[in-house]
Amino acid sequence: MPLDDRRKDPRVLIIKPSSLGDIVHALPVLTALRARYPFAHLAWLVSRPFAPLLDGHPLLDEVIPFDRQGYGRMLRSPRALADFVRFVRDLRRRRFNLVLDLQGLVRSGFLAWATGAPRRVGFGDARELAWLFYTQRVAGSRRACHAVEMNLRLARAIALDVQTPAFPLGLRTQELTDARRLLDGAACQPLERFTAVLPGARWESKRWRAERFAELIERLHADGFPQCVLLGAAEDRPVADRVIAATHGAAVDLVGRTSLRELAAVLSLAELVICNDSGPMHIAAAFGRPLVALFGPTNPARTGPYDPSARVVQLPLECVPCYRRECPLLHHNCMVQLEVEAVMQAVRTLTPTACATAP
Repeated sequence: MPLDDRRKDPRVLIIKPSSLGDIVHALPVLTALRARYPFAHLAWLVSRPFAPLLDGHPLLDEVIPFDRQGYGRMLRSPRALADFVRFVRDLRRRRFNLVLDLQGLVRSGFLAWATGAPRRVGFGDARELAWLFYTQRVAGSRRACHAVEMNLRLARAIALDVQTPAFPLGLRTQELTDARRLLDGAACQPLERFTAVLPGARWESKRWRAERFAELIERLHADGFPQCVLLGAAEDRPVADRVIAATHGAAVDLVGRTSLRELAAVLSLAELVICNDSGPMHIAAAFGRPLVALFGPTNPARTGPYDPSARVVQLPLECVPCYRRECPLLHHNCMVQLEVEAVMQAVRTLTPTACATAP
C-alpha cells in the first residue's frame, strides 16, 4: 500500500543505523522512495560513526545521528538516560507518517514505535521481537536471500517500483578532486591508475594473513598491475604495518589517513579492488569497481558484493560458513589455507582493461 499521494509533504524515516555494508545495502530503498515521492521529506536515522557517509546526500532531506555508544550507557548513567529521552521526544516531534525499519532489532523497532508514525514497516522475522513494534510486517526469511533482496522486498511491500537497484553514494566533484590530490601526495607523484588493497576487517576471522597480502602485492607488481594502494581505518594500522614491512614499502600507504567519505572517493577511482569481507567491499561494489573479495566464515550469497561482475574467493570447507568472530575450531583454515594463486586467478578473470597493463 503506497502513502497517501494527497499529502503535500509526506514525511518518511529510514532506520538503518549500521553497519557500513548494511547502509550501502539500504540505498536502493532510498532511491526508490525518492523516485516515488519526489516531494517527500526523507530522513535517515544512522549511527553517528556512519553519518558522514550520508551527510549531504542529494536524495536525503535530513540525516539523524544516533549515539548508540552513548545511549548504551543509559541504564547506569542518568545523564545518558536523559539524553536518550530528549532524543526520542525530538524524534516524535518530527511527525513522520511512515517509518521503515531496515535494521530489525529491538532497539530499531522501539525507535520506529517511538516516532508515533501511524505506519511502521519492518521484517516479519525481525530479531529480538522487534516485529511487535510494526503496523506492517513483511513476510519472508532474511536468511534465504541477499540482504539487498530482502530490503527490496520491503520496498515493494509499500508499492515502490524497483526495477534495477541503485546505490548512489552522492559523492561530489570536489571530493573526487581531493581524492586525486590525496593519492598523488601519498605516492609523491601523479597516480592515474592504482589497485586498492584493503587488508582489514572488523572480525578477526574475516582477515586474510598479512603475509599473504604482501605476497599478493608483490605478484601484482611483477605482473604489471597498477600501483597498489593500501586503504583502511586507523584500527587496521597493525596489519597494514606488517604488509608494508613484508613488501619493503612497495605499496602506497593511506591506511588510517582517510575519512569515510574520502575512502569512498578513493575507492570510486580504483581500477581494481581486493579486500576481505568488509564495509569498504560494499562501497566498491556500489561503484561497480572491478572487485575481488576474500570470504571466510560468512556466506557471500547473503552478504557478498551485490555485483554480478565481482569475484568472490572462498574455500569449500565443511565448517564454512560458521558466522563466528573467532574460529570455533581454533585453526582458522578458511583464511589460513586460502592461497595467493587462488586470488590471482580471480583477478585474471576480471576485465583485462581494468587490470594488468602487461600482456
